[in-house]
Amino acid sequence: MPASASHAHHDHSGHDHGAHDHGDDAPAANDDALRWRVEGMDCASCALTIRTALEKMPGVSDLKISVANETLSLRLAEGMTAPEAITAQVAKLGYQPTLTGSAAKAKANDADMTPADPEETGARRWWATTKGRIAVTAGVLLAAAYATSLLAPSLSFYAFILATLVAAAPIARRAVTAALAGAPFTIEMLMTIAAIGALFIGAAEEASVVVFLFSVGEVLESVAANKARASIRALAALIPKTAWLDEGGGVREVAAAALRVGQIALVRPGDRVPADGAVVDGASSVDESPITGESAPKAKEPGAPIFAGSINLEAALRIRVERAAEDNTIARIVKLVEEAQDAKAPTERFIDRFSRVYMPAIVGLALLVAIVPPLFVGADWSTWIYRGLTLLLIGCPCALVISVPAAIASSLSMAARRGLLIKGGSVIELLARATLVAFDKTGTLTEGRPVVTDVVPLGMDGRRLLACAAAIESASSHPLARAIVTRAKEEGAPETVATAVRAIAGKGVEGVVEGEQIFIGAPRHAEARADLSDEARARIDALEADGKTVIVVIESGSVAGLVALRDEPRDDARAAIAELHALGVKTIMLTGDNRRAGEAVGRALGVAVEAEMMPEDKVRSVRALAQKETVVMIGDGVNDAPALTAASVGVAMGSGTDVALEAADAALLNNRVADAGRMIRLARATMANIRQNIIVALGLKALFLVTTVTGFTGLWIAVLADTGATVLVTLNALRLLGYFRNEDDAGMDAARR
Repeated sequence: MPASASHAHHDHSGHDHGAHDHGDDAPAANDDALRWRVEGMDCASCALTIRTALEKMPGVSDLKISVANETLSLRLAEGMTAPEAITAQVAKLGYQPTLTGSAAKAKANDADMTPADPEETGARRWWATTKGRIAVTAGVLLAAAYATSLLAPSLSFYAFILATLVAAAPIARRAVTAALAGAPFTIEMLMTIAAIGALFIGAAEEASVVVFLFSVGEVLESVAANKARASIRALAALIPKTAWLDEGGGVREVAAAALRVGQIALVRPGDRVPADGAVVDGASSVDESPITGESAPKAKEPGAPIFAGSINLEAALRIRVERAAEDNTIARIVKLVEEAQDAKAPTERFIDRFSRVYMPAIVGLALLVAIVPPLFVGADWSTWIYRGLTLLLIGCPCALVISVPAAIASSLSMAARRGLLIKGGSVIELLARATLVAFDKTGTLTEGRPVVTDVVPLGMDGRRLLACAAAIESASSHPLARAIVTRAKEEGAPETVATAVRAIAGKGVEGVVEGEQIFIGAPRHAEARADLSDEARARIDALEADGKTVIVVIESGSVAGLVALRDEPRDDARAAIAELHALGVKTIMLTGDNRRAGEAVGRALGVAVEAEMMPEDKVRSVRALAQKETVVMIGDGVNDAPALTAASVGVAMGSGTDVALEAADAALLNNRVADAGRMIRLARATMANIRQNIIVALGLKALFLVTTVTGFTGLWIAVLADTGATVLVTLNALRLLGYFRNEDDAGMDAARR
């Protein structure tokens, strides 16, 4: 019997399939570009300085700089500028560039040397970095100068001058290099001007303190930035360095990155899975929480998919490698999150534009403060030059510029580690403003597969009814047929064999079971073969009113019973809808299913329903809703692609599939609809964090601007204010890395109970 033989009696709606393509939302692959890891690039102004310097070099194109990942990529026209010249220019600006492109990899012949490797991403101790060495040197010189002031007071002024000049030299060199490259308004330049100006007006001690505090601030900023990057580094580090390769005749240890598609790897109990693949031998439980955020172990048996980085808990498994190391789920998640961190939010783009105007304005204001009072009011030159220099340092926009990207990076990292993939700051802003969530039904709010909900014997024992139905349906691959066979096995119905099974086009299927003629079909077709009693009709009407598909089983011309099936709601769907309503977000379900089936699910979950919709109907509905609301559309990542695209934010359900990772603006990797509320809550918390950061950054600047002009605060307070604001903003952003900690602790406590 063909696989489709019994389809005729099952009424169900199909779905159009497509892909959600966002075109330019993500940076295009740039495989032939040269890449560098740039250590010490910790803020947006660093990136701007590097960009300004490199853009002017001949033959440079397609320049991409990522502060979040400390990476630089570009293309070089042949015969114009050598890669070594790029490295040298970045080094002159005070950073530590390391070529990590394909040429460098080939030379090193080391598969672990990738930008995502924790050993390659600036995880050095602070004192081993250039910024750390400058800070230590400045501290030692300052201490020596103070010691000189105690032992030889007459030499103290010169000791402080020496301490200032030596400690400020590398800062000044970076400032001059950046200015020559076309970036005069850098924090290094402001610091250099302030330090030299302080020396000229005789404030040598204060100048040396300022340089020391600035150096310490640079180190603190670097440490905080590395902390923000650590979450993604930890995600990349989940994949083991080595794997056990099963070669048939034996097992040997190899580099995990060397595994090739089609090879068999042995995963022992307690080991991390080295590659994406499928189980070919063995049965065990696997902890997939590093990838999906789901704490409950998943049972794995032959044929089951398995993710790199998950942990084998019980018994040995042999897996067939199905993805190369650079293309496994974790690698793709890391890549997408890194790209997302560089996709600027509208707020961040506004602040970038604002800072470009703000910096020259502050320099101009500082100049006016320094010269206007002495020239026009006869005020003391030394006093007002000092205040102008202080204003220069107060005006540094570091804290303001980093306020948004620090929060976005922390939020994206936390989300990725909990199975929530969000593609950029603009998506976070839209999620935070969400007022309505539209759901697809099948596979999103429901399990996506029918199950038997009711077995109604009307002339035959229930177990025999299931046995006869399963015998007829066992040759079919239709979802309803499989559901009946599964229920028969669960109920322990006796296994019987059907003969002479044949499909009756458009009506049902029939066959012989234990000598009796059995017909299975929809009620309207069953009526032609047997009389339906009032009881049978009443039960059919009641079951169909609940949105269930009813199948009538007829034995030798008499109604033997009814089997009802329905695609049941997910276990967490009702709670997910309730949480969204508690957040003030409206919900609606858009489905292609018949109205009774859709409304039955809607009643069960408490969600509004629009049913019997074709894909184009869903698009029209979403577009109409988007005229009045910020609409988040959640689907299975394959169906309803046009509707996902039409929404403000398209969210794909899926356990790490290509479509779920790449098709939509966001993805729920653990395939749990309850995560929709978590994603919106995190987005709102992120935007609140950004607002706090902006208030701190601008508030401190406004406060010390007033105290500087009125003479209450001086140079070293100005540096403390700037450094303090930057560190406060970064630490506040890092709080987002623990956003779900209370929920995770509560979940663990519940599991223990």
